[in-house]
Amino acid sequence: MKGTDRLKSPLQFSEDLYQRMLGINKGIGKLALYEFRYALDGIIPPAGWDSLELDEPDDIERMIRQREFYTSIQLKTREKDRIVLDASIARLTRMLLVGLWQEKYTQDWVNRLFYFDVRGFYFLPRTVYFTEKSLARFGGKPWQRFEPRQEKFEQVQDISYQEFQAANEEIDQALIALVQKLTRLRGTPLLITLAGPTAAGKTEITERLMEAFEKEGKSTTSIEMDNFLLDREFREGKSIDRSTIHYNLFIQCLRDILQGKQITTPCYDSSDTTSSHDPQGNLRPGRHTIEVPPGDVIFLEGNFPFQSPEVRSLIQFLVVYLTDDPIRLKRKWKRDVDYRKNYEISHFRNRFFMTQFLRAEDCFRAMIEQADIVADTTHAAIWITPELERSLSGS
Repeated sequence: MKGTDRLKSPLQFSEDLYQRMLGINKGIGKLALYEFRYALDGIIPPAGWDSLELDEPDDIERMIRQREFYTSIQLKTREKDRIVLDASIARLTRMLLVGLWQEKYTQDWVNRLFYFDVRGFYFLPRTVYFTEKSLARFGGKPWQRFEPRQEKFEQVQDISYQEFQAANEEIDQALIALVQKLTRLRGTPLLITLAGPTAAGKTEITERLMEAFEKEGKSTTSIEMDNFLLDREFREGKSIDRSTIHYNLFIQCLRDILQGKQITTPCYDSSDTTSSHDPQGNLRPGRHTIEVPPGDVIFLEGNFPFQSPEVRSLIQFLVVYLTDDPIRLKRKWKRDVDYRKNYEISHFRNRFFMTQFLRAEDCFRAMIEQADIVADTTHAAIWITPELERSLSGS
C-alpha cells in the first residue's frame, strides 16, 4: 500500500503510528493497539488525516516560543454541548502525529521540544526553567546530585502523592537537612519562601519542613500569599505583581512578624474570588481577617515574582521546589481530576497547556534567577548559591 493510501486507511495509519510513538513515550507500550486506536479516534481531523497541511519545523519552533500562541488558547470551547480541546492545540498534536508518521519530523526533534501525555493524548511543549542567568547564579553546576528516581514514572499515566514522595525521599531529606543547618547558622526569626509550579509538591515539603523544625524545638508559622490577592476582577489578564495584591498590607505584615509580632492578614475567598479588603486595603463589612502568630521560622506560602527589592530583602531563604511539567501533569491527573474533580477533562487539558509557558515566563524563571536554593526533584539535584556553599564550608 502506498504512503498516501496508508494515511487514508485509519487502521493501517494507526498501526504504523503506534510503532513510531513507542519512541516518543514509553507509556504507549502499555497500551494495546486497539486501546491506542480508541484514543486516536478522539483526535482524528474532521476531513481525515490526509487533509492535514504540515508546518515546517522552524515555523513550529517559532510558534511555541511566542506568548500570543498561549494567550489565544480558548479554555472552554464547546461543541455539541461539551468542552473540547482548543483548535490550536488539536492542530499541533495532529501535525506532530502525521509528521512523525511521514518522518517529516524526527523523533529527536519532537522529543527535544515536546512531551506526549498518554492520558490526555496530546503533545505539550517542554518548558525550560533554568536560564543562562540562573545557571551562572549557581556556579553552573548542582551542589548535590541524587539518583533520578522519577524516571520510573515514564510509563505511568498518573501519579499518587505516596508514589511521588517515595521517589523524592532522598532529595527531600537532603533539602530538609540543608535548610535546618542554614537556619541554625543564620539565627531566628527567619522568613523562608518555598515556591514552585502547581503540583510540584511545595505544600507537602513545606509541611515536612515545619515538622522538622518543631522537632528541634523551633516554633513555626505560615503566611498564605493568596490571601493578599485583590479581587479577580482587578487581576484578570494580569501577572501577579505589586499591582494585583494588597502590597502595602503585605509588606507591613512581613516586617511586623519578623519583629515577633502577631499579624492580621486579609482573607481571600476562592469560591467567589474576592478579597476581604477593598482595593484601598480597607476591611469590607461582614468579612473577616486571619490572625497569624509569630514564630522562629516563618514560611511564606505561594508564588510571587519577588522582583521587588523591598520584598526580596525581607526573605532570608528563597527556595524553589521544581518538578518537570510531564511529572506535574501526571500528578494533576490524579489529584485534580480523579480526587478533587475540579475540571472537565478538556478544560483541564487546555488550561495546563496554556499556563505552563505563561507562568514560567511571568514568574518561575525570574524566581529561579533570584533563588538561594533550587531543589529539582525530576533531575534529582539541589542547587545552592556559592555564597551559601561558602557559609556551609565555614560552619
